[in-house]
Amino acid sequence: MQPMTVKEIIAAVDGVWRNPWEGNPSVSQVCTDSRKITPGCLFLPWVGERFDGHDFIDAALEAGAMGCLCARVPDTLREGKFYIQVPDTRLALRALAAAYRNRFSIPVVQITGSVGKTTTKEMIASVLSAKLRVLKTPENFNNDIGTPLTLLGLGPEHEAAVIETGMNHFGEIEYLGEMVRPDIAVISNIGDAHIEFLGSRQGILQAKCEIFTHLKEGGLVVLNGDDPLLDTVSVNYPTVRCGRSEHCQARIAELADHGIEGVSCTVVTEKDRYELFISTPGDYLAYSASIAVAVAESLGLNHEEIVRGVADYVPAGSRMRVLRLPGGRVILDDCYNANPQSVAAALEVLARTDCDRKVAVLGDMGELGELTGRAHYNMGALAAMLGVDMVVAIGEKAAKIADGAAQSGSSVSYFRTREEALPELRQQIRAGTAMLIKASHAMHFERLTEQLSGDFYD
Repeated sequence: MQPMTVKEIIAAVDGVWRNPWEGNPSVSQVCTDSRKITPGCLFLPWVGERFDGHDFIDAALEAGAMGCLCARVPDTLREGKFYIQVPDTRLALRALAAAYRNRFSIPVVQITGSVGKTTTKEMIASVLSAKLRVLKTPENFNNDIGTPLTLLGLGPEHEAAVIETGMNHFGEIEYLGEMVRPDIAVISNIGDAHIEFLGSRQGILQAKCEIFTHLKEGGLVVLNGDDPLLDTVSVNYPTVRCGRSEHCQARIAELADHGIEGVSCTVVTEKDRYELFISTPGDYLAYSASIAVAVAESLGLNHEEIVRGVADYVPAGSRMRVLRLPGGRVILDDCYNANPQSVAAALEVLARTDCDRKVAVLGDMGELGELTGRAHYNMGALAAMLGVDMVVAIGEKAAKIADGAAQSGSSVSYFRTREEALPELRQQIRAGTAMLIKASHAMHFERLTEQLSGDFYD
């Protein structure tokens, strides 16, 4: 973050400096966690359902923060520390990030979608990085805290930014877009994720299309051209559709799945033809690659840069990460999150894996509302239909996964908790086994991955 003075901050957030003194100190970082204070930063107390960061203002200042924004001013103000009062610290963080983002005239890509947001973000950033210095959303910083903090990380070295934005309620994408103000808006697809809060896929589409609200004049829209709901979208912006359909402007003309070795595909545009290889399994990655091609062409990257950028793609975190263990064992670590579309895609990767045995470790999927029971049952049935040798279902909702798998002819074990399941998983991951580990993030299946892989390397 480039330095911002107190007076610049006040102007950005429309705040009041409660203990002004002569001078105009500046800060170069914003912290929202009093446990992670860096010397000289601005502390912004976040108010959650079960906590109020205002209770930790003194601790943050004691730890070295230069000052704070606050909706509730402490009774005693520390000498040499500034206090800027605002009506709402959440809105103040957005205003601060928006003002800071306005300093930069670089192209900004905003991404949303039901499935594959992070994969698409990482793919676009990888391709653009073949030519440009890129700021991208780190980890899962795609919400009303992470997005402004990401934007506040912009520096003079950056030549482009790729910002992922998530949501589970109406209005959230528009809220985030107000500070992002993208030059390019990308929607990866429309699925069932968060349908509990949005009512239907049509509601999800409506919420995702909020991304166009703050798209800059003359901006570009990039959509999954094989998604039937996105195919109904018509906006007054140049639009590129990406996919296998004939009407797509960035068309996946050829696609070959090489199991856990990766995917090769050909993407054809009006300008060029790209022979691409992605060293991560999952033929759905061709969609992220075609979207990245469309974005990169619009920003002037050449053929060699685009091909090299796709080849350099590395998945973020536990997103179809291939762990090769002794004895021909393979763990497909895809446990960052889960919904029906992503679980189905992961099961297809498992089914195509060249191993003697295939085991699917599947847990609860969240925020599916009335679809919960049927969606879990269908995932178990799909695993059996794809020839998975063993399904291990874990969690309260996952009981329906076990039912679906058992009634469709697969061998099944069911457990309520990870801890109960671990001994069985250690038995199942014998030599020559490929094991998929997949569930919603709240299930914390990454701990299973760590424990199982750790058995072979401790």
